[in-house]
Amino acid sequence: QVQVVESGGGLVQPGGSLRLSCAATGFTFSNYVMSWYRQAPGKERELVAAITSAGITTNYPDSVKGRFTISRDSAKNTVYLQMNSLKPEDTAVYYCKVRVVYRDYWGQGTQVTVSS
Repeated sequence: QVQVVESGGGLVQPGGSLRLSCAATGFTFSNYVMSWYRQAPGKERELVAAITSAGITTNYPDSVKGRFTISRDSAKNTVYLQMNSLKPEDTAVYYCKVRVVYRDYWGQGTQVTVSS
């Protein structure tokens, strides 16, 4: 059974850093693109980072480019999101996602709150 589980969220001051983790099970991790999304209250869910199966290519929207870094460790079946220079507008629930055989699998999300 495909499953992704996020961890690492929390409360951080503006300018601070957090690293989110997403542990994947139930599929051949090294074969699939992995993505991070976020959803703030009252807003649509948006993509914040994606990484190809081999980890060679990454993609970020302009809102996080240069501050967020996605990476993956196939030995641990885990994808990470390093978030630096955090801003209050980064406050959201962050979700990990994988698409396996045309179906999207989401984790339960982890809350990130950026506030002084």
